[in-house]
Amino acid sequence: MTEQNATTAVTKAAPKKLNASERFTAMVMKEFSSGVGEIQLTDFQKRLARNYFIVLDATLKTAEAKRIVKNEKTTNEKYKETLSFSWENINMEILARNVVSYARIGLDPAQKNHINMIPYKNNTTKKYDIGFIEGYRGLELKGKKYGLDIPDSVIVELVFSKDVFKPIKKSASNKIESYEFEITSPFDRGEIVGGFYYHIFSGNPEHNKLVIFNLHDIEKRKPQYASVEFWGGEKDKWENGKKVGTEKVEGWYEQMCHKTISRAAYSDITIDSQKIDDDYMRLKQNEIAFAEAELAEEVDKEMCSETIDVSGAVDVESQPVNDSGPEPELQSENTQDGSQNGPKF
Repeated sequence: MTEQNATTAVTKAAPKKLNASERFTAMVMKEFSSGVGEIQLTDFQKRLARNYFIVLDATLKTAEAKRIVKNEKTTNEKYKETLSFSWENINMEILARNVVSYARIGLDPAQKNHINMIPYKNNTTKKYDIGFIEGYRGLELKGKKYGLDIPDSVIVELVFSKDVFKPIKKSASNKIESYEFEITSPFDRGEIVGGFYYHIFSGNPEHNKLVIFNLHDIEKRKPQYASVEFWGGEKDKWENGKKVGTEKVEGWYEQMCHKTISRAAYSDITIDSQKIDDDYMRLKQNEIAFAEAELAEEVDKEMCSETIDVSGAVDVESQPVNDSGPEPELQSENTQDGSQNGPKF
């Protein structure tokens, strides 16, 4: 082949075709840059952005399936949700800014207990905004990045009725807060009676901090609409489309109690005002917006006997913290160009 022909072949070579998550990442950077100027993401942060797309795409598909089923069961047209959970109905400008911020903080939706995304309807824009709910591992990362006095390690334990637990609080004669904890019957510890977390500062043990929870303290932190499948309890039993009674669900009560104390432990790390940046401020703004949306939904539920649940995702509050299970698998990107239901990036 001559040099001229080789050059022509290279020129005519088709450019690399980006997959859906790569197009999403490019779109996110474009949307963000158009509002605040040029940004640079590391390769790691770009990979996190792609993970946000893959997880959110699966979340939207699940939410849409639930919307269709609930609409079919709702007889009153007034209470049917007509806005589909599709990419064209997502507020992409806000999503792009939030994804960049959470990616730069280092929160990965593909990892256990980092962060969950929940679509909720914005009645002003008639689109869905995406709420970002941090898990206890996400709170840990945020605390380490922005914390003022960061503990070297954090111990979280549940206390059962057969355990021996003795707190040693700071006093005039004791400068270091501590505790004694003994599991006397490891295979039959009895019922959960409480728990505690302990912040350890190796270089400055006088700052060690012990916080104790009784069972009431744990229970009152349970989400108002906590999933029975996770917290345990009773749920309606259905047969052939009719309610025939209730059934008891064991759930993952112990893991949920442990998770509740873990969230409190990492939320208790004081934020250093000198470390606060634009990403942290956007994170706080997103939390406020989602809280306001939840409040508005509560008002709607008080006013209406029938409501449509627009969460479409498992609340991070309902995720067990059992890290011994398998890691979550990212779904393959099976969205093709020109697909009727796929994102049009």
